[in-house]
Amino acid sequence: QVQLVESGGGLVQPGGSLRLSCAASGSIRSINKMGWYRQTPGKQRELVADITSSGSTNYADSVKGRFTISRDNAKNTMYLQMNSLKPEDTAVYYCNVDVVTRALLNYFYWGRGTQVTVSS
Repeated sequence: QVQLVESGGGLVQPGGSLRLSCAASGSIRSINKMGWYRQTPGKQRELVADITSSGSTNYADSVKGRFTISRDNAKNTMYLQMNSLKPEDTAVYYCNVDVVTRALLNYFYWGRGTQVTVSS
């Protein structure tokens, strides 16, 4: 079993910054790709950014130049630094992790989500 704990969401004014964290724990042998997704009511969940185990990154066009994804493999933790936040960034942010368990099984896990609200 693997647990994901997200933190760092909250209320911020436009132009402000937040840093999200996603920590994975449990029966983990290794983690492949990690990613952040977001969802607003009535819309599909969309990819914000992801990062491979070697550090290659991919960003949605809407966040390029403002958000930075990173990870600490020793801590099984992923981060999302969000700068120059806009009201349209308001959403529930979810982490998604591709895990190889100690039993050598491969699963994708989702976090429970953390609310980010950008408003004055």
